[in-house]
Amino acid sequence: MLVGYARVSTQDQDATLQRVALQGAGCEQVFEETASGAQRDRPELAAALAYMREGDTLVVWKLDRLARSVRQLIETVEGLEARGIGFRSTTENIDTTSPGGKLVFHLFAALAEFERGLIRERTMAGLASARARGRTGGRPRSLTDADLIAVKALLADEQITVAEVAKRVGISPATLYRYVPGGRSPA
Repeated sequence: MLVGYARVSTQDQDATLQRVALQGAGCEQVFEETASGAQRDRPELAAALAYMREGDTLVVWKLDRLARSVRQLIETVEGLEARGIGFRSTTENIDTTSPGGKLVFHLFAALAEFERGLIRERTMAGLASARARGRTGGRPRSLTDADLIAVKALLADEQITVAEVAKRVGISPATLYRYVPGGRSPA
């Protein structure tokens, strides 16, 4: 059975074009939703996947309707493949139920893995270069050493609440507790 999945990103968009294309491709059932591609929680996609059985094929109008990134696309299609479900994109003419379609899809997967490796290498080289120049990564500290001395002095006064101390130095109580675990009590 061919099962279609159509997605638009906003309420202003219309899935009619996708629905017609999916029905024209022979989909007996079409699941539609309005959701950003970046969203992992897509109820209609989950419903389509739950509806499908081994031997079925999930059909989308374009690859970007199923996933926002190549990585997400590969994970989704590999999950389908593990369940014995095929995948087809009508616009890109990819069909994992055929040997040629599988080859094209696996080339996409290999390129995505290669790209992730390059990004990882560049990131590590950039961090090493920054460290060599004496730079450290991460967010700047919220409190200086002088601020921390003042915070501890203020906390010694039982009349001043932790929330007031945090407000005086311009941080949240949660941040204060990160610097002074236990607040007033000895850590």
